[in-house]
Amino acid sequence: MQAMIFAAGLGTRLRPLTDNRPKALVEVAGRTLLEHTIMKLRDAGFDRIVVNIHHFGNQIIEFLSQHENFGLDIRLSDERDKLLNTGGGLKNAIPLFRQDEPVLIHNVDIVSDIDVAALYKEASLQTTTTGACLVCNSQPTKRYLLFNDQTELRGWYNVRPEGDVGVTKGEERIEDLRRFHFTGIHVVQPSLLNDLANYLPADGDEAFSIITFYLDECTRHRLVAYELPEGCQWEDCGRVESLPRAAEIIRGGRVRP
Repeated sequence: MQAMIFAAGLGTRLRPLTDNRPKALVEVAGRTLLEHTIMKLRDAGFDRIVVNIHHFGNQIIEFLSQHENFGLDIRLSDERDKLLNTGGGLKNAIPLFRQDEPVLIHNVDIVSDIDVAALYKEASLQTTTTGACLVCNSQPTKRYLLFNDQTELRGWYNVRPEGDVGVTKGEERIEDLRRFHFTGIHVVQPSLLNDLANYLPADGDEAFSIITFYLDECTRHRLVAYELPEGCQWEDCGRVESLPRAAEIIRGGRVRP
């Protein structure tokens, strides 16, 4: 099994903790976010992990070297010259993957107790019918992804103070679609990665969001929501105030919604 950890972001919401280190090396419950994510994947049976780097990338290189890559085949996708965002970052990393297996993507600042091995195995059974499985939940957010009754991606919906904004792909109306909060965990099939390798968004910028790619491809590939199982905990620890909740999840405690 193989995975990619998105660890190249600037971590602006975690300042001042990221003024002198990458967000991947911010500590929660006594260990860095990067180590927590690597160990979660290693314990689940993942043997190859790609980590992209940009902000204070040398520190991540040194950290992995000091820990001898935690005994795994860890490969670096170097974005120190230019931050490529999530879509461009995944595209840049494609040569580092085994080409015949799905890739589990995991944001480094996401903490959850989801069974990533079960997710990967379920996604692997859908290789001929599904391009990607996007782990979602129903937590309130400012931007939702929209799915039809077959849980297929069909658009996005922004909640703004000045009014709601949304876009759909296909025939469905916004009001007929289900709204989900994307968790930053997803599994991408080789067929979709092949298309990503030749993709550029309409503006031609090589730095683009993976969501931009997904929305452009969702009428050609089946991109489905994988709802976070009942009782499963999840925290986006991209903000300083979210770190205590993340620590509780890591320690195995229950936190309030």
